[in-house]
Amino acid sequence: MNRKDFIKKGCNFCLLGTATILFPNLMGCSPSYTVFSTEKKNNELHLPLTLFEKNPLQIVRVKGLNFDIAVHKKDNDFIALLLQCTHAENEVLPDQNGYSCSLHGSRFNSNGNVIKGPAELSLKKYKTTISNNHLIIRI
Repeated sequence: MNRKDFIKKGCNFCLLGTATILFPNLMGCSPSYTVFSTEKKNNELHLPLTLFEKNPLQIVRVKGLNFDIAVHKKDNDFIALLLQCTHAENEVLPDQNGYSCSLHGSRFNSNGNVIKGPAELSLKKYKTTISNNHLIIRI
């Protein structure tokens, strides 16, 4: 085997080994939630209640807002939280126990309350009401 073939096979082996190790971790990074895109009208968002039939957590992307809003249905109540960390204004993402910030490690429970700092303030919560089979979020 010449040097060129040896290097090529060695590189392919290393790439295959790395992919085998990293691929399961990368698959866990994909979101297990849907993203609903909408626009605000008169400082309100209108979401059809049917969104929550299959998944109690919905991520709402609002045109003109820098951060998404997480809407979590608990029994017949809805909690709408701005996904912006109160420590350094980084995006927070849903996880199995609430929300987490990858920048400095702040963690929030499903109600948006701080469970691990450095954040000291809860996530911003929006008022919600139900009208005509729609969830209305006041922004």
